[in-house]
Amino acid sequence: MLDKDQIRSMIREDLVYAHRARGLNPNAPVIRGTAQNPDVYFQGRETVNPYYTAAPAMVQSIMDRFAELTGRQYRLFDYVGDDQAERIIVIMGSGGDTVSETVDYLRRQGERVGVLQVHLFRPFSLEHFLQVLPTSVKAMAVLDRCKEPGGSGEPLYQDVVTVLAEALAQGDINPSNYPRVIGGRYGLSSKEFTPAMVKAVFDELKKPKPKNHFTIGINDDVGHTSLDYDPDFNIESDAVVRAMFFGLGADGTVGANKNSIKISGEDPDFHAQGYFVYDSKKSGSQTISHLRFGPAPIRSPYLIQSANFIACHQYIFLDRTDMLRQAAPGAIFLLNAPHGKDAIWDQLPRSVQQR
Repeated sequence: MLDKDQIRSMIREDLVYAHRARGLNPNAPVIRGTAQNPDVYFQGRETVNPYYTAAPAMVQSIMDRFAELTGRQYRLFDYVGDDQAERIIVIMGSGGDTVSETVDYLRRQGERVGVLQVHLFRPFSLEHFLQVLPTSVKAMAVLDRCKEPGGSGEPLYQDVVTVLAEALAQGDINPSNYPRVIGGRYGLSSKEFTPAMVKAVFDELKKPKPKNHFTIGINDDVGHTSLDYDPDFNIESDAVVRAMFFGLGADGTVGANKNSIKISGEDPDFHAQGYFVYDSKKSGSQTISHLRFGPAPIRSPYLIQSANFIACHQYIFLDRTDMLRQAAPGAIFLLNAPHGKDAIWDQLPRSVQQR
């Protein structure tokens, strides 16, 4: 964790005071938000351009300063993958970790793929984008976590297409190296985004005519925009303990698991992660806790697909939920049951016995 001295060294006190001085104060009244007539408004609106032009380089300089203090290097655009990648995904936000994790796995299988993660969306810097874009790329998919009804594409997709078109016009890209670009949507309302879906996007890029403006993670039987993916595709390491706990809202399952995460995470050589699924009703509804533990940093911002430990804290769930659907081969199933060890097997539903 960052200590207070590191945080303080990143903040200039004179800029803090200047920021506070610009705040609204009855002792120093000012007028803001006035109407302007056409004779000056256009000119005044354009005066912001130099500030937006300078912003990317300033942000990068602060990122470099942060790297000197902490050893953590951030860039406006980070590229991870094969230096001679032919297919890449452009994405921003937590979905980038899922793509990076999948890229590492696919590269071990011999595929030339990569991911370009966006850290500064606005202002979008053409210069910094082209610096990290491999010249070997033949096809790229730009993933947006939003929907622009009626638009020619989502915001990030439109920016990438515009940047490439301008770079081509300026001669920064050889026409023979101009990549095919498609856009897609994922993860709206926290819909799951898994490595299986990432692989489906990379597979789509292999096609001579990949689907543009696609969706991934849903079954769109109206507009037929969705890509098919293999839900059984799994890349999680066996070195990571993956546990799922099924409980009832207010029975203590979620609270106990949060404490388990905190206790395990106190060991600096041990990494832990917890995701908790419950609806707005909370008390009285089903909760599912997804816990991961392992010796290496965990870059899996999605729910567990293959658990090697599953616990059921409410016996009534056996007839209502297929809890063993995510069980890995040889997984342990812990059941809180009212029957003894000699009688419990005959009480289990046939589907559970067959698992």
